[in-house]
Amino acid sequence: MKSNLTPLGPKADKDTVRRHNLSLVLRAVRDEDERGEATRAGVAARVGLTRAAVSSLVEQLMTGGFLTESGKTFSGQAGRPGTALKVTRTGPAGLGVEINIDYVSVCVVDLAGTGRVRRTEHLDNRGAPAAEVLARAARIAARTLDSAREQELRPVGAALALPGLVSGGTVRQAPNLGWNAVPAQRLFGDALAALRPGLPVLPVASENEANLAALAELWFGGLERVRSFLYLTGEIGVGGALVLNGELLRGAHGFAGEIGHVVVDPDGPECRCGSRGCLEQYAGQAALLRAAGIEGLGGASGVLELERRAAGGDTRAVAAIGAAGRMLGRVLSGAVNLVDPDAVVLGGIYRGLMPWLSPPAAEELTGRVVSGLWSPDDGRLRASSVAGDAARGAAALVAQDVLDDPVAYARTSED
Repeated sequence: MKSNLTPLGPKADKDTVRRHNLSLVLRAVRDEDERGEATRAGVAARVGLTRAAVSSLVEQLMTGGFLTESGKTFSGQAGRPGTALKVTRTGPAGLGVEINIDYVSVCVVDLAGTGRVRRTEHLDNRGAPAAEVLARAARIAARTLDSAREQELRPVGAALALPGLVSGGTVRQAPNLGWNAVPAQRLFGDALAALRPGLPVLPVASENEANLAALAELWFGGLERVRSFLYLTGEIGVGGALVLNGELLRGAHGFAGEIGHVVVDPDGPECRCGSRGCLEQYAGQAALLRAAGIEGLGGASGVLELERRAAGGDTRAVAAIGAAGRMLGRVLSGAVNLVDPDAVVLGGIYRGLMPWLSPPAAEELTGRVVSGLWSPDDGRLRASSVAGDAARGAAALVAQDVLDDPVAYARTSED
């Protein structure tokens, strides 16, 4: 009889254990520093290692350029005061690049998770050749890297946030960009390397933009104890992501979360994906502006005009947002019944539309979620924070790699 047991990995040796403990201590310092001051004694108590072991690990992390210490901190207890430990504000960092339908946004995040550099350019990327769009993004990224260097930051990798089905470095399908089978990682990486001759080639990763925005919300958005949530981002299309118990659910092929292409009405408007009546045909940016009678304005300008009209009581604008909210609520109720999250978080253009979007969406959720746990005023349907954007999530994903294995990114004499 064949065994169904998962094969075991190799036994951990001393080097593997130390690398793990270095990551443990670095993460503990970062987390303790967010709440107050981190000390060797405090870190030792949190991670379960002796103070002597933690001191040895701290010294290695300081030599590698990951930690700094300063001053004295007093706990109010007997014994000598400790020195305050902090994650360094220089050295290894992450570069995030969000390529969307009508803009490119690039940011650098340090190991503490702080956004240090940000560049956003509004560009119409629809219909442009994929290689040209990725080359534009590389040029913006190169300028951002120059700014990071001025702050003594050293991005060790780049992550692309892309609006479509992303797998193995390739955009399998991005209907609103018109991309199919685009090797985005390679094209962007080659373009960036050509702009930086003589400098180390940055490794490039890629992920769906809604997934990365959801991770940014998880890491930086102030969700407190919420660890399971649905995230929707409204842009030209409607993207979605699912976080369960603090982990992003990617699905068997990396395509989970495509809620914008859930069919609301099979006889509805044709969608760029090839189907009809998809949610984004009712709740996407273009559908909202069209229903509100806002002609000739797109992108951020059109959304701001929609918000302005709704705030002024324009009946057509309020009705358009309300209709989109009802469609969102219907689709979301099915997803909530399926996965039972603690919250639904609405980002992108939906954040500013929440005063008019939320009530009808919440009403649909209340009436359709079978658990009876959802009500219009329970706070489970909420707007995303300003920190929850895909570029920051992409940059933080790179920084997480450093936190996972600082030895691989330690400062050398050449840095």
